[in-house]
Amino acid sequence: MTRCASSAARKFVERLAAIVLLSTAAAFTAPFLQAQSAAPQSPSAKSPASKSQKIANPLNDLLDEARRAIDANHFEAAIAPLQKVIADQPDFAYAHFQLAYVFTALKKTEEARAEYERTIASDPKMSEAYLNLGILLLDKDPSAAVAPLNKAVELLPSQSRPRLLLGVAQERSGDAKSAAETLEGVVHLDPHDEEALLHLANLYLAADRPADAEPKFRALLERKPNDPNALFGLAKSLDAQKKPEAAEAFRAYLAAQPGDAAVRARVIRTLMDDQQYDAALAELDRSDAGHPPTLDSLKLRADMQIAQKKWEPATITLRQAVTLAPGDAELHGGLGRVLLQRRDFPAAEKELKAAIQLDGKNIVYWKDLSSTYYLSKNYPATLAVLDQIAKSETPAALTWFIRALCYDNLHQPKPALEAYQKFLEMDQNKNADQVWQATERSKVLKRMIEKR
Repeated sequence: MTRCASSAARKFVERLAAIVLLSTAAAFTAPFLQAQSAAPQSPSAKSPASKSQKIANPLNDLLDEARRAIDANHFEAAIAPLQKVIADQPDFAYAHFQLAYVFTALKKTEEARAEYERTIASDPKMSEAYLNLGILLLDKDPSAAVAPLNKAVELLPSQSRPRLLLGVAQERSGDAKSAAETLEGVVHLDPHDEEALLHLANLYLAADRPADAEPKFRALLERKPNDPNALFGLAKSLDAQKKPEAAEAFRAYLAAQPGDAAVRARVIRTLMDDQQYDAALAELDRSDAGHPPTLDSLKLRADMQIAQKKWEPATITLRQAVTLAPGDAELHGGLGRVLLQRRDFPAAEKELKAAIQLDGKNIVYWKDLSSTYYLSKNYPATLAVLDQIAKSETPAALTWFIRALCYDNLHQPKPALEAYQKFLEMDQNKNADQVWQATERSKVLKRMIEKR
């Protein structure tokens, strides 16, 4: 169940308590008084009518005392008079109901549950007792709340609120299918029931039915245009359907909930995927406004700068991130790669070695380090790193080409020739320029070896 529905249920309990208390008092007090006045009198009780009208009914006095205590929120004071009424009239449903209400207000759940059940036993048609019992159980034992709420719906078929609470109980009990059917009934009775629309839409979304959820969220937004739950739900349903307007829907949600960093990051990622870097940067600037950038925002900013090949700003951003998280191998590796693009080989080597120190199993860092060594013409170090990589994966054709170039530059014709030949065997003419170079150098190397 959503947070919104839970709040609605609690508010409904408060409203319902007052309504049920008044309506039930009118329904039960009058018959009780009539029953008392119709009771046969003993011979000694015969007296003039004017005199008998002044005789007070002690049970009515007790009920009045309890009602006054309840109206004043003195719930403890209402217990004793109600229990006295019940002792005299054990099957008087109204007294059990009032006592259950008092125990509910005092958060004595088990006592309240027992009194609601006694109310139902005394009057099986008392819809308010089933409804209050279901509400009482809804939070702590939703499965147990289903039966009384079902009965309340049966006795109150034209009312939408009992159905809403039944749907909530079914949802909390894990019966999403029944919950959806019940909530569909609520919306049928009242198409504008905001809580039912939100619950039903979220159920559809959870059941991987975003196309069904979308119109429910839209219907809710027609009534509550800035409702954050509906805005977020609509955005998620559009996103699940891969509709292009999902990004705009997420931004509308962020306008209502600017502090939701997780959703803002998601919007930024979506904009980045669509290569809308200026819009993504604007969202990130809004997120960072007024406070120092977080590690996550720095990573997002660096990703944008790298995607736009803004190497110098990316270096600054990544250095800030490394300061916040010096033990993050990915940050060191990313910074090393950016420095490699800037051809700052000593700095790149330092960062890549730091990344390997933190996560030596990540082959990407080793490969970037081999590229750093090769481009800085450190051929022995390049070959040593390539040997290390070969322990984890079989060298590809182009790896043999790089090895050949290293041996060639180190004036080692025999291993250079072997590496060129290995490259030619594996490449199968996929890289024409390298194939031509390997072929020509092989000819030269063969002559050099023969002369020796």
